[in-house]
Amino acid sequence: MTHDIALGAMNFGTVQDERRSFEILDHFVDAGGTWIDTANCYAFWEHPSGFGGQSEALLGRWLARRPGVRDRIRISTKVGCEPTVAGRFPESAEGLSAAVIKSGIEGSLRRLGTDHVELYWAHKEDRRTPLEETVGAFDELVSAGLVGALGCSNFAVWQVERARQLAHAAGRTGFTAVQQHLTYLRPRPGTRPSVVHRFGAVSDEVVDYLECHPEMRLWAYTPLLAGRYTRSDRPLPAEYDHPGTRRRLAVLDEIAAETGTTRNHVVLAWLTGGHPAATPIVGVSTVEQLGEAMAGAALVLTAEQRERLDAAA
Repeated sequence: MTHDIALGAMNFGTVQDERRSFEILDHFVDAGGTWIDTANCYAFWEHPSGFGGQSEALLGRWLARRPGVRDRIRISTKVGCEPTVAGRFPESAEGLSAAVIKSGIEGSLRRLGTDHVELYWAHKEDRRTPLEETVGAFDELVSAGLVGALGCSNFAVWQVERARQLAHAAGRTGFTAVQQHLTYLRPRPGTRPSVVHRFGAVSDEVVDYLECHPEMRLWAYTPLLAGRYTRSDRPLPAEYDHPGTRRRLAVLDEIAAETGTTRNHVVLAWLTGGHPAATPIVGVSTVEQLGEAMAGAALVLTAEQRERLDAAA
């Protein structure tokens, strides 16, 4: 089912030019897709200015040229990682102060050309700002109708829980979603995936927290390891070089053959049908890749296939 994935718009407006980005967006909506994920900082590392905003601005231009499409999609965007000094990230990241959150949503809505977003994320933790201040600022956005729901990305579990408890005690809207890195393969013990922040990877503790709090949704970024499951020109990073990876890839290949699909299909099906179920954020550069991602989310694995995948740890 197409609603089980989110289209990652990180590279739209920088790596992906406008024509190709619009083509992918059009196909996504025509195929029944709804969620589009971006951030106010995308993609500062790709733009000559050293600052972000290009992805949101492109989405705004696309929406302006597609009357009626805004009612068919849901927008997920983030605040907290935009550099305040070009070329100095993460030390100059904007953080999550009340002033930054207020100006962040104002800038995002202006670039997107809309009056609200359905989901607003704290992009990464900010130890410089009291959680009480961050929680209160996010709640004000919900109360003002600018934001539908709140999420946090790359947070330690204790911070997620403390923020939710602070919101509950004050009668404020709290986080109801987490966005972390999750894929089928696991890095070697003692390492962490090179694509994530310090607390970015889904750990057993994160899974346990989500299982105990079913009202919390899980969004998974970089679920396909930037094409490394299927592309020979993109080898897996060193942290995946261990026997567990070989066992897991062998099972992926078996089930891909049984279902007449690919490793990517099976990984996405494993994520969307898991416990807890995840919403994979899939970044694509072609319409063909988009079709594969949507087909993967629509694939339903049997209980026996899922057991084999889980047992290959």
